[in-house]
Amino acid sequence: MIRTTLLALLTLSLAAQTTTKPAIPSEDAIIKRFRTHAKPRQVNPPAPMSAEEKNIIRRFKQARPSVVFVSAILKNRDPKTHDITKIPTGSGTGFVWDEWGHIVTNHHVISVEQGGQLLTDVEEVEVTVSNGKTYKGRVIGASFAYDIAVIQAFAPPAAMRPIPIGQSSSLLVGQSVLAIGNPYGLDHSLSTGVISALGREIATGYNTWILNSIQTDAAINPGNSGGPLLDSGGRLIGMNTAIVATKGEGSVGVGFATPVDTLNRIVPRLIAKERLEPPRMGFEVFPSAEALQYFGVGRGLVLKDVAADSPAARAGLRAVELDAAGRIRTMGDVLLGYQGRVIEGVGQFMAMLEVESPNEEIVFDVLRDGLIIKVVLNLKNAKTLDKSKPPAPAPSI
Repeated sequence: MIRTTLLALLTLSLAAQTTTKPAIPSEDAIIKRFRTHAKPRQVNPPAPMSAEEKNIIRRFKQARPSVVFVSAILKNRDPKTHDITKIPTGSGTGFVWDEWGHIVTNHHVISVEQGGQLLTDVEEVEVTVSNGKTYKGRVIGASFAYDIAVIQAFAPPAAMRPIPIGQSSSLLVGQSVLAIGNPYGLDHSLSTGVISALGREIATGYNTWILNSIQTDAAINPGNSGGPLLDSGGRLIGMNTAIVATKGEGSVGVGFATPVDTLNRIVPRLIAKERLEPPRMGFEVFPSAEALQYFGVGRGLVLKDVAADSPAARAGLRAVELDAAGRIRTMGDVLLGYQGRVIEGVGQFMAMLEVESPNEEIVFDVLRDGLIIKVVLNLKNAKTLDKSKPPAPAPSI
């Protein structure tokens, strides 16, 4: 009797559950119902910024007007119409050095290279300041050995705010740093980090090394070249120059900056003299691009002109002779070696002269009439390059 009663009760309970179970709403019904709750979220009050964050914000705001976007412009003349076309060849970062509108950047930002070989330097650039305005600029000085270039910006003085200068000789590993630049064209981007190491040697593209460089883990990417590296006080301590990258791509946390002490020594000399004043040897060479295009010479220096009564002339160096139509009448000398070292091209040779001042006598390995001979130049009493005159269209040495 009890068993029958329990069975009846269980049957009634299951029947009740079956009849009262709610229907499951459809997906569309759920979406429609929850749309009615759409409204802005309540904003949580901000947490107070740390003293470090406030300092980074303040230093960035102070330095931003001193950082510029640099676009290199190559002028190409059509041989038939003589029309001049301006071709953008690259971009990078620069910073205002002084109130006279001098901009400092890396040399490789304003150079045109192919396969690691310098073809030419551009003369004209465009400089875009922090308010978005763009001004014309001209390259007025460059160092191959130190990968430094100076641009004269034709901008109103009010747009040129010099960046505060620090000292790199007193830096310590672990100090906080800020890097400002234009990575991938994203202007005035900020990255932060620390000084990872000091006293590094980084290679330039011309077989020279920048000594005492600063290593940092602040993100430095293509386009950051030529931008400032600042200390926590907002002072310039270096110029971002190179990175260690995987397959030539972005930052992996190992970047290098040219120390400000080097900049403070080299930049004024470039402003005053355009180059680092190698002694005058008395010859002019074809740019690497023209030497390759017209003579098929991919390595060495093809002599374009030899000045009368110069060390080069007295040593018997010979330049290319052209006829009235511009055709080669006599092939001139090709300088293949300098002091026992191979000459790769114009930039590398200029870098060697900047790093190591020539002695009174120097020896060139010269290709002449199919033979390699040695020619000795006596530089005693040779004058330095005269930079008061307009620069020659081809490298003059």
